Amino acid sequence: MRVDLFDFELPDDLIAQRPVSPRDSARLLDVAPDGLHDRTVRDLPGLLRRGDLLVFNDTKVIPARLKGVRAGSGGRQDVSLEALLIRDVGAGRWLSFARPTKRLRPGDAITFANGLTARVDTKHEDGSIVLAFDRSGHEFLTALEQTGTVPLPPYIRGGTADAQDRADYQTLFARYDGSVAAPTAGLHFTPPLLAALAEAGIGTAGVTLHVGAGTFQPVRVDDTDAHTMHAEWGEVSEATAHAVSAARAAGGRIVSIGTTSLRLLESVARTHDGAVKPWSGETDIFITPGFRFRAVDLLLTNFHLPRSTLFMLVAAFAGLDRMKQAYAHAIGERYRFYSYGDCCLLRR
Repeated sequence: MRVDLFDFELPDDLIAQRPVSPRDSARLLDVAPDGLHDRTVRDLPGLLRRGDLLVFNDTKVIPARLKGVRAGSGGRQDVSLEALLIRDVGAGRWLSFARPTKRLRPGDAITFANGLTARVDTKHEDGSIVLAFDRSGHEFLTALEQTGTVPLPPYIRGGTADAQDRADYQTLFARYDGSVAAPTAGLHFTPPLLAALAEAGIGTAGVTLHVGAGTFQPVRVDDTDAHTMHAEWGEVSEATAHAVSAARAAGGRIVSIGTTSLRLLESVARTHDGAVKPWSGETDIFITPGFRFRAVDLLLTNFHLPRSTLFMLVAAFAGLDRMKQAYAHAIGERYRFYSYGDCCLLRR
């Protein structure tokens, strides 16, 4: 499909720079069969049914933005640089983006704060690099907590994070380190909201998808067939697979909290003839209109960037014309957009 079909104009002042407090006071646009309804996240228990199952992404955002220095040698000067870790590729090696990439070569040594060091292992044609760090596993993550900063997207204060973002850009469900971007629909949940959902007979389950920065980037080609998705690692546990199957068998609906949970569930269902089974591995699923959804019935999601794979996904889920109408309504009613913004509830 033509990528310009997924374009729209958004006033800059609607891009949220901080989340609302408390989190569940965010606005929720209910995109229902009978029209559009302005609500809040706290209304969610009344919008769902007893027996429905919410599926959250329990990934944890790591402080993936690092500043360092490539030491000069052989007539080359020292170079200050910034690295953004994208994905763990094993043995202390991370696929990364760096600025300025052109000044880096395979074999270059980079020194970060607190004694953390890395070597440029590989340089790819798309501008990404692989950094081989001097430590791995828990030892690396501990050093990263001391050295890195929260990898805010550039539309939030130019990507400059502060101490408050350490809490704000992390969901209530965060358990497993690995994401460089938050699964933002989960940011709206609070303990009182979870208690209200449980009281209403609505279940919860978790999946893990370590979110890469590429998920949120605008598509820079003219046709969706020319776009390549970055792979992300995910896992569906046996307990969650059982919870999904049990909810379906009892007539409940599967409610994905965010596009990341949906992408993982649909990846698994696509490889198991519509069933959600225990699974782990990498997925590069790219969902555009015409996709056959087999795992998810409802989707709670934030408002996404124009020409992004995520806006394409919601258009596939609820219909492109319907989503354009919903976004036009949200802009007119001054909903807050993107990672720290408001959300919408979509039904197929």
